[in-house]
Amino acid sequence: MKGVAKVARGKGNVELIDVPEPEARPGHVVIEVQAAGVCGTDMHIYHDEYPSYPPVILGHEVAGVIAAVGDGVTGWAEGERVTAEPYFTVCGRCAYCRDGFPNQCPHRRSIGSGVNGAFTRYVLVPAIGLHHLPASVNTATGALTEPLACCVHALELTRVEPSDTVAVVGPGAIGLLAAQVVKAAGARVVLLGTAADEERLALGRSLGIDVTVDVQAEDALSVVNGLTDGLGADVVFECSGAERGAQLALSLVRRRGHYSQMGLIGRPIQWDLEQVCFKEVQVNGSFASVPSAWRKALRLLENGQVQTEPLVSHTLPITDWQEAFSLFEARKSVKILLTPQ
Repeated sequence: MKGVAKVARGKGNVELIDVPEPEARPGHVVIEVQAAGVCGTDMHIYHDEYPSYPPVILGHEVAGVIAAVGDGVTGWAEGERVTAEPYFTVCGRCAYCRDGFPNQCPHRRSIGSGVNGAFTRYVLVPAIGLHHLPASVNTATGALTEPLACCVHALELTRVEPSDTVAVVGPGAIGLLAAQVVKAAGARVVLLGTAADEERLALGRSLGIDVTVDVQAEDALSVVNGLTDGLGADVVFECSGAERGAQLALSLVRRRGHYSQMGLIGRPIQWDLEQVCFKEVQVNGSFASVPSAWRKALRLLENGQVQTEPLVSHTLPITDWQEAFSLFEARKSVKILLTPQ
């Protein structure tokens, strides 16, 4: 079968290669991939800004049907529609695993970076990380469950109250998902982007986002202050993964507010850390997801509180992976799905 793989460290070094089909092993299942989402992490791997273990097939956002079940696996059958958590191996013994945070396990290997991922026809995953897709969720767009779970995890780490005004910086797929999760929590959402994000901001409005701001046409701080009696945003989620976005987010958060960094920037940046002291801002990072976030994400999808299908702007075969990566980097897409050939 064909797979889009990082074949060596260094910038680029991604190719479409031939790889053998995986066989089910004890405790695991093989998923026949229906769709896999292109994520910012895949681009960071492409640019060698995120650790990977080549040669390795990329792709960790997956949805499909079970093609084979390994020995010892119970409760799952061939043909069931599923999505899967990306963690392939964790130690299960460290303090982080035992506390329910496998995303922080120092021995973690994930599909798409540490072991072969979903930019291919078949992917092997541990049965323990499987989830049924709700009947109301299209199989292909079920691949967005993984980024949605990441957004839910960010809210688990950052308490959002129904009375809050929350600023979400960056209207890409993560920002649009995070904004919907914030709305589901009952808060008022301000989604911020640039002139290049006009279509994404319009999509946000169609999804029920309260206020959208083109930061190149409007003074974002004045807009947020006008909505909050001059206090600023109670919570900000930085989803752009850009230095300017991080600087803007810090300026928008109120004194004693909460700043959450979700976007991966890929390099060190300049950031006014003194403002964290002066404003007594609570700062946290959010990385990937934990099992509790998956349960909540699937419930949000099942209840229709979060929509993923409107976010899919392109569906391409894996043979067109270069076009997909180019569209992503040119910000001419919202969410791109790759399908196997």
